[in-house]
Amino acid sequence: MGHETTGRAPGSTSGSTDAWTGGVETGVRAWVGEPPPDPVAQGPDADPESVARKILLDQLTGRARTRKELGDKLAAKQVPEEIATRLLDRFEEVGLIDDGAFARLWVDQRQSADGKGLARRALAQELRRKGVDDETAREALDEIDPGAEEDSARALVRRKLRSLSRFDDTTATRRLVGMLARKGYSSGLAFSVVRDELAQAGRQCPGGD
Repeated sequence: MGHETTGRAPGSTSGSTDAWTGGVETGVRAWVGEPPPDPVAQGPDADPESVARKILLDQLTGRARTRKELGDKLAAKQVPEEIATRLLDRFEEVGLIDDGAFARLWVDQRQSADGKGLARRALAQELRRKGVDDETAREALDEIDPGAEEDSARALVRRKLRSLSRFDDTTATRRLVGMLARKGYSSGLAFSVVRDELAQAGRQCPGGD
């Protein structure tokens, strides 16, 4: 209210780009405060760059995403490559896109027993699919404590064992080891954990002592 609206170019809307034409701090304030009006709903006359910004902000609402994920989304919406690259660079500058932070958060959430209990190998595959480069992924994966990885494997086995009481030890072992393998655990660790957890439950791993 009270803003001058004269001098606008045909097809533009008040405030559609003003919040984003200043410096980096202005862009961040627009992100955390009052983002521009929805240019996507303004039809074909909407400024392509404003539309692209709206797409990016919508994608970042709720969870972080990698640069590749966002780039793919812009491409799917037929945003010109030049505009997409410029906006992705700016979003990285202000910290709204951070593949390193994304990788660390993804590993933390997916590796824990409360999450998916995934091992390094499976996590590396997921990060690669998300578009995180190998070096960035490796830095995040190197923060995993080997002891924590084994603890996650044990928690998974204990939880699964409850549903395997009606199966013989051979079948239970096969299913438990297969489960850990699908989550990226090495065969050596998988058999070791399964053998120990079966013993704790008063059962025996085939081939064990």
